[in-house]
Amino acid sequence: MIDLDASARHALTAADEPQTPVEHLTPAAARQQYLDGFAAVQKPLDDVAHCEERSVGGLRLKIWRGHGAPAAGAPALLYLHGGGWVIGAPETHEDICRILANAVGAVVVSSDYRLAPEHRFPAAIEDCATALAFMVEHAGDLGIDAGRIVVGGDSAGGNLAAVLALMARNGTVPPVVGQILIYPVTDQSQTGESYTTCAEGYGLTAAGMRWFRDHYLTSRAEWDDWRASPLKAEGLAGVAPAIVILAGADVLYSEGLAYARRLEAEARCTTKIWPGQIHGFVSHGGIIPEAAEALAAIVEAWRGMDARLSAPQAT
Repeated sequence: MIDLDASARHALTAADEPQTPVEHLTPAAARQQYLDGFAAVQKPLDDVAHCEERSVGGLRLKIWRGHGAPAAGAPALLYLHGGGWVIGAPETHEDICRILANAVGAVVVSSDYRLAPEHRFPAAIEDCATALAFMVEHAGDLGIDAGRIVVGGDSAGGNLAAVLALMARNGTVPPVVGQILIYPVTDQSQTGESYTTCAEGYGLTAAGMRWFRDHYLTSRAEWDDWRASPLKAEGLAGVAPAIVILAGADVLYSEGLAYARRLEAEARCTTKIWPGQIHGFVSHGGIIPEAAEALAAIVEAWRGMDARLSAPQAT
């Protein structure tokens, strides 16, 4: 057994009525359960300078301008929500987006993307690429600098962010200056050691991850496609600088660590590990204080990715 932080132990037992494991639900029921339950574990939403919604190509975008963000040329983040490519929405991760927008003085955009199994791989990737292209093409209207966009996300959203960063390196989507990967899915083979050590009892289970994967991908051959498993990419040289946030008691820990180690060796990466935390802890800021530590680490790393943010300010 992994020695959990007290806050993680509390999170696993805090619910009055335990949630039904996703593998025992239909996708529609799993989505509703997630929407009904996410707010109970989050902090009240931070106030921001401005919030709005846009629509592009049938996708809904939520946009938050943080306090202190300049009216033009602001740094920006495209944040891709987690949920196993099956559940979740911009609202389920709005707490993270607002906190980061204020802490960096930036504009954060979170996009809906088509969910599985109604829309399988690579539909989500295509939609995220559309959202990134929209940010670049409408940078002036959004008040952002098209050359200062970071991509990020958690879990399945971290997978999508890592894939976008590789696509940006390859020139198939616009360039990005950094990537924020929070316990990302990087290997669809699901054979990492943590799939054994954290298979059950720590929130997200190995069975749950198989359920998500089998709804997202259409064949075993897709497990080896780097757009589904970025760990299988032939090389990571030239990809944007990254921060990887990991929880030690997470079924995704091993593959996240393997990807971080490759990024450290082949590109540039800051890796932060919370050994006693569980999957999803960054979205549990209302009951897990360590979430604030992780977000502070992300802010520091983002500043390092953006030359203007890291430059000394004139006095």
